[in-house]
Amino acid sequence: MTFGSVPPPATDSASRLGRMLEPAEWADAGIPLLSNPREVVTGLHARHLPTPSTAVVAVLGPDERLAASASFAHRARAADGWEFRNALLERLRRIIPHDLRRRTPVRTAVLLYCRDGDGRWTEEDGAWMWGLRDACTLHGLRCGAYITLTPGGWQVLGDGRTGRRPNSASRQGWPPPVAPGAADQTGPGTLTRSGGGAPDALRRTAAR
Repeated sequence: MTFGSVPPPATDSASRLGRMLEPAEWADAGIPLLSNPREVVTGLHARHLPTPSTAVVAVLGPDERLAASASFAHRARAADGWEFRNALLERLRRIIPHDLRRRTPVRTAVLLYCRDGDGRWTEEDGAWMWGLRDACTLHGLRCGAYITLTPGGWQVLGDGRTGRRPNSASRQGWPPPVAPGAADQTGPGTLTRSGGGAPDALRRTAAR
């Protein structure tokens, strides 16, 4: 699959605006709700300790158990869903096989983006939403929640559920260490890191 590397037909601002989703569009897209968003957020934060401008993409099984995740720093000159889509798709291909042969997706990808500012929707959020939805389609996954992590806390956009901790300023010590039995299992070619702030930290989680 090489179509993800072909440049978009146009790169002007009007085209970029066409590659982002407004909150109302996202809410109308039928994105599945997380049964326990706080658990998902704290779990991803504990594994990747994201800092501002870091994206964490995670793949959840049907029971919402974490199957794989990757974090990476991504600073774009302009918010463009096409560029974000390619960045997400590249990581998804590295951490988990595609499900394109399935008639109906059984795994769901969610995105946690750590950034500055408040919790209100921005054009950058809209571009990440567009990129996540398109990357999921191209990898045979169901498009899941988009979550922002800001100084004020975390928020599931289009959902309304929020929390004050963790936030973009949280570092080591929050949340408490992952309990025994929830240790990660690494696979060939997988880079694991115990700390945050890495430009590209990939992690597989053992299926249970």
